[in-house]
Amino acid sequence: MSDPVASADPASSGTAASLVVDLLRGAAARLAGAGVADPSVDAELLLGHVLGASRGEVQAAAIRGAEVSPVEAAAFGALVVRRAAREPLQHLTGLAPFRHLELAVGPGVFVPRPETEIVAQFAIDALLSAASPEPIGVDLCAGSGAIALALATEVPHAQVHAVELSPQAHAWAARNTAGRQNLHLVLGDLSDELIELDGTVDVVISNPPYVPDDAIPRDPEVRLHDPALALYGGADGLDVVRAISRRAWALLRPGGALVLEHAEVQGAAVRALLDADGWHATATHRDLTQRDRATTAIRP
Repeated sequence: MSDPVASADPASSGTAASLVVDLLRGAAARLAGAGVADPSVDAELLLGHVLGASRGEVQAAAIRGAEVSPVEAAAFGALVVRRAAREPLQHLTGLAPFRHLELAVGPGVFVPRPETEIVAQFAIDALLSAASPEPIGVDLCAGSGAIALALATEVPHAQVHAVELSPQAHAWAARNTAGRQNLHLVLGDLSDELIELDGTVDVVISNPPYVPDDAIPRDPEVRLHDPALALYGGADGLDVVRAISRRAWALLRPGGALVLEHAEVQGAAVRALLDADGWHATATHRDLTQRDRATTAIRP
């Protein structure tokens, strides 16, 4: 494999070329001044995107004094300007990592977060422990298809169904899940879809919109670029959770599991809501930062 970043050679590259280390240093300073949380990481990923190189390759190039062409430097600079304006990194690269996956994302779809990887694990574990030789999982509010695709690829003997309301998000999910034979994606309202599966499903999972309508997110990447349909869930943030509780009850077989992501302050409210609806064994679980992140329950 050829090196995506050539070593510095003034005789062959000319004085107009730019050193990788200088580009990264300047970009990181600009991004830090704009309030970006991980400016050095973002700078390395953006330059890697321009060069078709991994982050590790970019770091190695900086260490050995490599340089890039004026065209590449200009393309990188344009991306840094956009990132400094707080356009999401994933929109600029077109990709978002999720567990072992790399998903296509962009305007119109919620960018999957690392904390959701932990939530997905509860559904994966439940599918793996199901007695059926071909367990059924359902992802409601599928977004980019991240959770559904994780279930379908990590539990390949399962049949996974996903529902997404937004046509824009559905288009991204369709792109990400194309060709996956054990995954069925539906465009529609979660309350009306998959009626044919009622009473047969082993696991229902959802990362629904759960931000209260008046709780405007602080980060510009979220506030300005994540679609409102994927963020806001009514006055207390739990309107969609209430709809999921009813729909999941119908979908699940007795003993089936429900997995819900929510904000760290919503665990008690979600458990109370599910308890009132008749669910058993409601429990809230923390993510890797020790924040309440998911609540699980069993259909009696």
